[in-house]
Amino acid sequence: MSDFERVGGEPALRAIIEQFVDRVFDDIMIGFHFRRASRERVKEMEYQHAAEHLGGPVVYGGRPLREAHAAHRIMGGQFERRKKILDDVLRAHAVPDDVRARWLDHVESLRHLITAQPGSECR
Repeated sequence: MSDFERVGGEPALRAIIEQFVDRVFDDIMIGFHFRRASRERVKEMEYQHAAEHLGGPVVYGGRPLREAHAAHRIMGGQFERRKKILDDVLRAHAVPDDVRARWLDHVESLRHLITAQPGSECR
């Protein structure tokens, strides 16, 4: 069984992503990065990206991550904040611990595409 199926397939993953993106957009620490973004488009791109990573029958159709984030000066602490929000949402949706750990590890593996800061320091 894929991680996509283990989280509940498309309906459950869309609910996770919906809550996650709403929390990111509304967050006082990082929400400003999204002030000109389409919430619905971000939800769709996040869904596609997560579904593909989790082994679902979806192909991510967005821009390469480095290109999509290049215009933003994302600091390590902001990257960590997004991860914390994701972790909180995954826990709230009772995503199995091993799936949650792999998902967060995957996010961490993408850090170099999003920010040049290796840790959570804000420089």
